Amino acid sequence: MSAVRGRTLRIFLVDGAPTGVLTAEILNWTGKIVVAPRTRLPELVGRPEALKTGVYFLTGPDPDDPARSLIYIGEGDSVRDRLLKHNGDEQKDFFTRICLVISKDENLTKTHARYLESRLIALTRTAKRARLANGTAPIFDLLPESDRADMEFFIEQINLILPVLGFDFTQPTPALAPASERRDEAEHLFEMIAVGVKAEALEANGEFVVLKGSQARMGGTPSWTSYKGLRDKLLEQGKLAEGDQPNTLTFIENVAFESPSAAAAVVYAGNQNGRMAWRLKGTGQTYKDWQESQIAPSERDGVGP
Repeated sequence: MSAVRGRTLRIFLVDGAPTGVLTAEILNWTGKIVVAPRTRLPELVGRPEALKTGVYFLTGPDPDDPARSLIYIGEGDSVRDRLLKHNGDEQKDFFTRICLVISKDENLTKTHARYLESRLIALTRTAKRARLANGTAPIFDLLPESDRADMEFFIEQINLILPVLGFDFTQPTPALAPASERRDEAEHLFEMIAVGVKAEALEANGEFVVLKGSQARMGGTPSWTSYKGLRDKLLEQGKLAEGDQPNTLTFIENVAFESPSAAAAVVYAGNQNGRMAWRLKGTGQTYKDWQESQIAPSERDGVGP
């Protein structure tokens, strides 16, 4: 397993408030990200970064599904001009936050920005975590090979920062190796067998991922409240579909959940404590006991080194 490489991310609260304008940078990266609520648009467009060439995101709750985000991705020679235009557009009344990305070294051209816009739209479509408000998905690859490599590195840094700032729309479902090729992950494979269905899951990139082919119960319990809307959304998105066996659903793809309990509730079709429902395959150890076993004894007992 490759060693984890730490990174330094610098976030500056411009006016000292976490809900105001903020900037984010990575050490030795030429890019810079500026985020602001829509209510602070006057301050944002008055900043020097807004006069530069760059890409930007307009985000807010999806009016058709408030639990999901609606995203518009754009680019401009002067991001300021584009933002002011969108602010008066009734079709973009949904957005509540603004995020712009520019280069501090002035080397980001219009052509680079169009490439970034195209790639970020493609990544958002692939991730399926949010709905895109863009009417078109431009394909733009008119860059020399060396410039494309530079822009792909630029995108890697953007993808690293965005989740820290509360934007996950470009983050794909964790890619998992086929079962026959899993090594370290196979040691931490969890299963849930209940009410006539069986599901398997792994932890990956901070998410609890139920694996493709797992089953879920179709009919829920009358008292079911937690995550019922999430199950309905997965059905609507085609990530869950009717299974071959009676009263079962099948996961059509790997599905990432924020917690074991969310995953367990969808599988069981009822309220569940996922930390107790999921068990380590091969040992039967609950997720709760397994997680606690990963903590060093000194840390569990509150004893320092």
